Amino acid sequence: MYATIALVAFAISLLVTPLSIKLGQRYGFVDRPGGRRQHQGEVSRLGGLALFTAFVGTGGLVFGLSAVGWWEPIGPEDRKLLTGVLVGSIFMFGVGLWDDLKELSPGRQYAAQFVAALIAIFFDIIFQRVTLPVLGQTDFPWWITYPLTVFWVTGMINTVNWLDGLDGLAAGVAAIAGLLFAIHAYSLGQTTVALFPLALAAACLGFLPFNFFPARVFMGGGSMLLGYALASLSILAPAKVATALLVLGIPIIDVAWIIIRRWRRGQPTRAGRDHLHHRLLDVGLSQRQIVLLYYTFCATFGMLALVIEVRLFKLMALLVLGILTLFVLWRLSHT
Repeated sequence: MYATIALVAFAISLLVTPLSIKLGQRYGFVDRPGGRRQHQGEVSRLGGLALFTAFVGTGGLVFGLSAVGWWEPIGPEDRKLLTGVLVGSIFMFGVGLWDDLKELSPGRQYAAQFVAALIAIFFDIIFQRVTLPVLGQTDFPWWITYPLTVFWVTGMINTVNWLDGLDGLAAGVAAIAGLLFAIHAYSLGQTTVALFPLALAAACLGFLPFNFFPARVFMGGGSMLLGYALASLSILAPAKVATALLVLGIPIIDVAWIIIRRWRRGQPTRAGRDHLHHRLLDVGLSQRQIVLLYYTFCATFGMLALVIEVRLFKLMALLVLGILTLFVLWRLSHT
């Protein structure tokens, strides 16, 4: 079943991506060089269509196979949670497509992300019970649970959206995160839940041959879909948030660093080439080098979350990652 789901998601993405390239070029959904865009020629930005079709389509297939008895029955709780993952992903893909067409203002984007967080909350995808170092398992009251869920979902959407600045970067990191989420869920006995991050990872892998440098297609608003999917899937298992923080620690810290710098300059919504991957590009690293460097760090620290059982050691690994990332950001900001 796991091989089947992975192959189906991969195949759908691999087959639909060339179609998204043709549709983007035919109907003018393209990015042209200039400003922050350093690519050559017109590139379709409808790649999110392939990610959407592969992930949501394969997720629907899991429900269908379970309904006809070809897979184990899905319990009411998991059914509700996984439905929330798919519904929110569909919504965010629609928002991303709308943004590709109309170029939504930051305010409208944030409003849509807030609605996505409310969708997650409606389907009980929330931070209700967490396991903390020293303190152990902690149940949060609703007045912490709901704002924390909104913060996590909107923050993850923006993290992945802003990470999509170099060819293959966001899709590759999302593939790594999805694969590690799947392994983690399976190890906890969440056999059906594990299929969904596995499908997400396979969808990204099918998209990557066309998106890796030099990209023939961009994911465009598909980054919002990936952000919501990763945010919601990371809440569906104990300790999976720690995995998400270690896999996506570098882009998360980069986003926080940029927000603080822009607020200090009085330009909180200004776009620019001040992300970590842009700064590494400016100091002479190639796109391929930067992307592979991200892959290496994200995979290495993500695997630490799986092999380290002591929560305090996970926290120490996260602190090490944070200190290293902040040091690099500080050094690059003074060059």
